[in-house]
Amino acid sequence: MFIDTHTHLYSEEFNADRIQAINLAIEKGVTQFYMPNVDSSSIEGMLALEVHFPEQCLPMMGLHPCSVKENYREELDTVKKWLDLRRFAAIGEIGIDLYWDKTFIKEQELAFKEQLFWALEYNYTVVIHCRNAFDEIFSILKSFEKLPKGIFHCFSGDIIQAQQILSLGNFKLGIGGVVTFKNSGLDKVVEQLNMHDIVLETDAPYLAPVPYRGKRNESAYLPLIANKIAQLKNISVEEVAEITSKNALEIFEN
Repeated sequence: MFIDTHTHLYSEEFNADRIQAINLAIEKGVTQFYMPNVDSSSIEGMLALEVHFPEQCLPMMGLHPCSVKENYREELDTVKKWLDLRRFAAIGEIGIDLYWDKTFIKEQELAFKEQLFWALEYNYTVVIHCRNAFDEIFSILKSFEKLPKGIFHCFSGDIIQAQQILSLGNFKLGIGGVVTFKNSGLDKVVEQLNMHDIVLETDAPYLAPVPYRGKRNESAYLPLIANKIAQLKNISVEEVAEITSKNALEIFEN
């Protein structure tokens, strides 16, 4: 049995066949789907999936760095309102993204810090989005006397960055379809990691693994990622499923 620790099943890419896609993933052995929030526009669809699949679809609450714009305070207020209203699986996805646009870097940093403080206040795991911003994120994390548990979602850095993250304690690395990409270099990193430090994710509908690269990703493709890791670590797919699922339950436990 597998756990997809990061999947956007509520996104419009699944509008035509959302329920079928989830049922197919369940047939493939994916038992739980952790859904990161993006901003106020994604909450309704995400919570509707929780109603349909209360045991499988587990929502998070947070503000994605790419949604940090002029109105970021309003968006954060919405996140806070929901955190006060009920429990979620985690605070996420949060972080810094400097790939597309650096206009709101200061606001991204402020939003990231505030949500880290909320994770400590409400006793939540955090799911961190880091794109072209490792140094900025690591510097902020190091500035905290105490940190929540967390996952570095869609990790694609080098072994030194992996070791830096793991040195913080209570962090896991989310490994997705990129590990199957030729010349990504992530395979060489995973070879050097301890299985205890890895959780599986798809980031569906993005970053589909080979042989579906470039197409819509699905949670049903999670076993392909597990199979690649099994090859790299010279263990069985069943072992990968067992260890990574245990890791996921451990990291999301509040």
